[in-house]
Amino acid sequence: MIEPKHIQIANYTYDLPHNRIAKYPKANRDESKLLVYKKGSIFDSSFNNIQQFIPADTIIVSNNSRVIPARILFKKETGAVIEIFCLEPMQPSDYQSNFAQTQSCVWKCIVGNRRKWKEGCLVLTFDYELPLKADQKTCSIEFKAEIIKNTREDLWIAFSWNSTELCFSQIIECVGALPIPPYLERGTETSDYTQYQTIYSKIEGSVAAPTAGLHFTENIITNLQKKGTQFLELTLHVGAGTFKPVKTKTIGDHEMHGEHFSITRSTIEKLCSNSNIIAVGTTTARTLESLYWIGVSLIQNKHTCIDGMFYVEQWQPYNNETSISKNESYGAIVDYLEKHEQNVIHCKTSIIIVPGYRFKVIHQLLTNFHQPHSTLILLVAAFVGEQWKNIYNHALENEYRFLSYGDSSLLFGQ
Repeated sequence: MIEPKHIQIANYTYDLPHNRIAKYPKANRDESKLLVYKKGSIFDSSFNNIQQFIPADTIIVSNNSRVIPARILFKKETGAVIEIFCLEPMQPSDYQSNFAQTQSCVWKCIVGNRRKWKEGCLVLTFDYELPLKADQKTCSIEFKAEIIKNTREDLWIAFSWNSTELCFSQIIECVGALPIPPYLERGTETSDYTQYQTIYSKIEGSVAAPTAGLHFTENIITNLQKKGTQFLELTLHVGAGTFKPVKTKTIGDHEMHGEHFSITRSTIEKLCSNSNIIAVGTTTARTLESLYWIGVSLIQNKHTCIDGMFYVEQWQPYNNETSISKNESYGAIVDYLEKHEQNVIHCKTSIIIVPGYRFKVIHQLLTNFHQPHSTLILLVAAFVGEQWKNIYNHALENEYRFLSYGDSSLLFGQ
């Protein structure tokens, strides 16, 4: 086995024809194809038949994060258009608190056409209806953006507006656009505002959808529940780093992006009671595995917790050989939360899952087909081994649709 940091990304790529990238979703979510991989065998099916492949007494865990309209366009007096892409809240750093701000907030951002914005504030003016005021149906809102930190790693932008009637989440609903993936090579359309959200999305914060869940319908969930399957939810806010290809020769030189997640104590307790767990998507898989390492760090008294936020570093799992079970780890987290009278654990993870990683929590993975040269391919390869090549070749040869709006696969682990 190659030492994980020495893995070469050139061994984890494939040729993805441009016409195999799904530009739009299926008209009905559950009509997508489903590739099932189990013990070296591959089966072709449809997502609306997924209950046939789910073992009884299974827990399916999904990510309920909701995509926000994170792309904001400002037009300067010169006519230049500046695009600000909100990545992560910085002041306040908590998503819910930040969205609730009524005068100002600060976000880490990416700026398009940055060379046209050298100094000063950008201003965007729009009208907003105020239903609470009978004598004033609309008011003019002045929304401003100003760079307050500009380093090689970070670009922090302070947003402010002239109405305490509106919170930041309402502001971006008015002026922002949903950030669909760049490889779709098209603008955001009206249909994307519903199709690029899972039916169970609730908690605002993602800038990319947890796309493995886009195939679920209420009918699919009901049928699985009738079979005895239990559905649980967690929240991981997907960052723009999910689209970041690995550009370094070896994985050890790649810097993994960090993502915030949270999970309730009751959910963790239920996960301790079941031995067969399916993760809906790589975001859910990363969360459940990261949670295990937080429990291990609590048991070993090596945890990193700053202002109530736990952290999982990129290579943390590979530096800690342990026989601690999933139930022992998760039980330690439950004990911690009970001791501190908390019902939710808040964390940030930069974990990278590559071949050589030993999965501690999940037994099946439901996921779409990912980009070449991506950390998501590495995660799939870690889960199914070298069979990932056969899986992707089969999908290419049998007209599967790829990436965010593409088809799905149900993978059983090694």
